[in-house]
Amino acid sequence: MQINCVITILDRHRAGRFARLCKGLGLTTTLTLLGRGTAMSEHLQLYGLEASEKAVIALPAGPAETKALFREARRQLYIDIPGNGIMLAVPIKSVTGGRTLAYLSGGKTPEGGAPEMVFDRELLVIIVNEGYTDAVMDSARAAGARGGTVLHAKGTGQKGAQKFLGVSISGEREVVLIVAGARDKGAIMQAVAKDCGIGTAAGAVVFSLPVSAAAGIREVPVE
Repeated sequence: MQINCVITILDRHRAGRFARLCKGLGLTTTLTLLGRGTAMSEHLQLYGLEASEKAVIALPAGPAETKALFREARRQLYIDIPGNGIMLAVPIKSVTGGRTLAYLSGGKTPEGGAPEMVFDRELLVIIVNEGYTDAVMDSARAAGARGGTVLHAKGTGQKGAQKFLGVSISGEREVVLIVAGARDKGAIMQAVAKDCGIGTAAGAVVFSLPVSAAAGIREVPVE
């Protein structure tokens, strides 16, 4: 059986339209996070722009639903055109029991077998002290990264550390998401760990997740 966590990153004002698209396909949006793009400040100032506000929307979907969601996002939101957002399908490897499986699959029987763990792209997750995302992106770009999205992980009114994908994070940390080719991800992770990792002021923790399908990723190299 196979279930994907479909992660979509797009401009915040388009989140409502994407949610309606999901509802039309019978999919329930389970998590929406707010973030911002990582365009370099000097570029933004040059063109008189402000940093773009992003919505990161995650939901579970089986193989057929994932395919339909990608198809409709391309058709209705033009997700394959650069600047309109990106979509990623991250395979869920295991779940805790039948009730969780039924919840994630909407009561349907998931299709297909376990996915092959060979992927062209991976999602890099970097948890870093607040205020050091520019340093992280400088290191990542120098190693070949083409951009990223920052999520604000600060909790309000809750005791103890917050968690993102099972990793404890304190109230003053942020999460950077970067999509990278499987051949490039090692160099990017090593560069970030060397320049901004544990033992530095940034204190970055870096790990990666497999991506089984993607849309909206720029294929041309950035100079």
